[in-house]
Amino acid sequence: MKLGVICDGISRDLSRAVDVMDEFGLEYAELQYVWDTEVGDHSRAEVMEMDALLRDRGKPVACVSRHLFAGMTVANEPGDALHLKHMDALKRVIGVADVLGSPLVRIMTPKKEQILWGSHGAEVWNVAQGAWERVLPLIAPAVEVARDAGVRLVVETGNGTMVNSNFTARKLIDELDAKDVLQVLWDPANNCWCHERAYPEGYELVRDGYLGHVHIKDVVADTARAYLEVKPLGEGQLGALFEPMAEAMRGDLYDGVISFESVYHPGNLDFEAGFRGSILRFKEIFGR
Repeated sequence: MKLGVICDGISRDLSRAVDVMDEFGLEYAELQYVWDTEVGDHSRAEVMEMDALLRDRGKPVACVSRHLFAGMTVANEPGDALHLKHMDALKRVIGVADVLGSPLVRIMTPKKEQILWGSHGAEVWNVAQGAWERVLPLIAPAVEVARDAGVRLVVETGNGTMVNSNFTARKLIDELDAKDVLQVLWDPANNCWCHERAYPEGYELVRDGYLGHVHIKDVVADTARAYLEVKPLGEGQLGALFEPMAEAMRGDLYDGVISFESVYHPGNLDFEAGFRGSILRFKEIFGR
């Protein structure tokens, strides 16, 4: 399968990140922060510099990943100041993706309301009434912009966002009737927080043409104690599930990129050291 890395998990110095990618034979670059600037905020000259560096080193860009629509809430309205700010950023990021030849742009969703649906009393006392319905018109204009631009969006299953599971990601896509332009960026470690089991339950929800991109890391999530610990790959609660996940994706001929998300450090904020400690295991599981 196609393997890559979110480059700033190695270093925000793109040249250094590419050197390490070469060292471990990783082909696909995913860009989030480059030179301490989030993608979409670089100058035209800086974007051209990125493009020249990556093309010279043979690193196609898999996804341009800005935190679009993250930080909004369901109290925001389509066309308000914050929504327009994110829509403007989306258009800039689509321009960056065009220069870099990236087929995908990552979006996220507003901050999470905890209980969205319920019955037998919960619908009266516990459900955040109308919260889900307020997300749809915030994301719908992004779908139309992407459709007009001929680029695909991927919505990440994020911690603390309205789409925090494959179930909610698929529901968003279906209710927007956007499967032609919007797919799921599956981050199974993020989904641990809402207790959606990655395999088989989570994967079954996205295998039918919904899966566009994958992030891989390992965690232990303790929701009751509001505590999350990133672990070396294979040592967290996903450890036993990575192999069957990889086999299922291979069997289904998944042709997207799987990006290693290097957000573990061994206690000293050295994320490159965390990357080096897990990358061979990542390649062993997903690289066959």
